[in-house]
Amino acid sequence: MPTLIAMSSATSHAVLERPRAFIRLSGPDAEDYLQRMVSNDVAALAPGDLCDALLLTAKARIIAPLRILRRASDDFLVLTEPELGEVVRAQLLRTRFAAKVAIEPEQHRSWLVLGGDEVLGERPSGDDASEEEFERWRIESRLPRWGRELDDRVLPAEAGLEETHISFSKGCYPGQEPIARQHYRGKVNRRLRVLDTEGDVGPGDELVLDDKTVGRITSAVRGVALAYVRVEVPDDAEFVTGGGHAKMRPA
Repeated sequence: MPTLIAMSSATSHAVLERPRAFIRLSGPDAEDYLQRMVSNDVAALAPGDLCDALLLTAKARIIAPLRILRRASDDFLVLTEPELGEVVRAQLLRTRFAAKVAIEPEQHRSWLVLGGDEVLGERPSGDDASEEEFERWRIESRLPRWGRELDDRVLPAEAGLEETHISFSKGCYPGQEPIARQHYRGKVNRRLRVLDTEGDVGPGDELVLDDKTVGRITSAVRGVALAYVRVEVPDDAEFVTGGGHAKMRPA
């Protein structure tokens, strides 16, 4: 039977198939092991609930962004980007030791409802979305994407993931100490921002303000872009970039 993760009740939203890698963790130690490995509080999930999380190195660098669905008390489904599936599975297997948990790949189809969420199994109702429509929705929603806004050089706080992917009340996990230290005592030098753009603007273009480079565009479609911008830049800043101009939207 298809598993429903979440979906808006409206049927008029555009729908796009979203390739994913799926990994099942099951067994008597599945909850305890996953709780010790990821950044969010999976023990607090009831069956049918889900959360976003991160798999991190000990230095809080991102190995993979995750979405975790609790299917039963001892059964979790982990979703990640297609190219990261084997990376995640290998990392979880490597550190399993004596934990009684099976870690196995599964096969599903995943659909993204723009303005809603993800659905597993059969395609939900709605019009087909184009890649450009998806990118515009993602950029305007300030949702980072692996290989664009996220990689192993990006701190979670820079990408705005602290509120959605991290619990500051759960116990230890790899990367927990530097994450907490940065959150409570530090600051980041740049943050992910949405820009309105004009002209020929694309990923990799630098943002120039008063003859200084203060940021870099990571994703763009006509008229809008995502960029990492230094935190001291004022919200009303206007930039020269590539073959065009850009202006930050309010945070």
